[in-house]
Amino acid sequence: MALNPLHQFKVEALYPLYIGGLDLTITNQALWTGVATATILAIFMAGVARMAIVPGRLQGFVEVTVEFIRNLTRDTAGKAALPFLPLVLTTFLFIATLNLVGMIPHSFTVTSQFTTTAFMGLMVFLLVMGVGVYTQGLHFFAMFLPAGTPWWLAPLIVPLEIISFLARPLTLAVRLAANMVAGHVLLKIFAGFCVMLLGLAGAESSGLSWSNISVLSPMAVLPFALLIAITALEVFVALLQAYIFTVLTLVYLNDALHGH
Repeated sequence: MALNPLHQFKVEALYPLYIGGLDLTITNQALWTGVATATILAIFMAGVARMAIVPGRLQGFVEVTVEFIRNLTRDTAGKAALPFLPLVLTTFLFIATLNLVGMIPHSFTVTSQFTTTAFMGLMVFLLVMGVGVYTQGLHFFAMFLPAGTPWWLAPLIVPLEIISFLARPLTLAVRLAANMVAGHVLLKIFAGFCVMLLGLAGAESSGLSWSNISVLSPMAVLPFALLIAITALEVFVALLQAYIFTVLTLVYLNDALHGH
């Protein structure tokens, strides 16, 4: 099982818990979701506990992060979207932290589960629907027939626009989950190659003289270098996917606030 790259995505029960006939069993998915949430709360509470004119590291991190998301929200969805800044900030931090926590050895990547990403995508979809109807009324549904569309193209354009709109939560969910699964599988495979090559190098070098050991050194060093490079790439992808999910949320929110 340890060599199976997909075994790391298996949801397992850690602590059976039944209350009032309800199955509230704590799984590794629930545990690491709690760890990520607690990490965010701890960092932000520590960062704002003692505000100073000259910020420390934690306060500086909190201020830079909030300012970054604030500028992103304003530039992507306009000033009208700033009241949604807490939600957008929470979305970015939650996904980024879940992705990064999943990189810890023996942890669990919650965002590799389609149930988690689909729920977040559905929440964004419902938010956009609610905001759009609240701000634009029934005119919100005019987005299904873009202005200037010839009447004879309406039977084709309207169904395509509806399908595109309904596919938004699915695309959000699949993109995030697929990238996390692909990255972690690749990391697991290269880690296995690293162990195999090091074992091969050790077995071959045991019967060689010191003059020939240098020939095998690249076999031992190269896997480690590749593993480090892929790990760095996976960290970048983890943050990038949180950024993409947040940007798409703001794009959809912009449609709801200002029309398509």
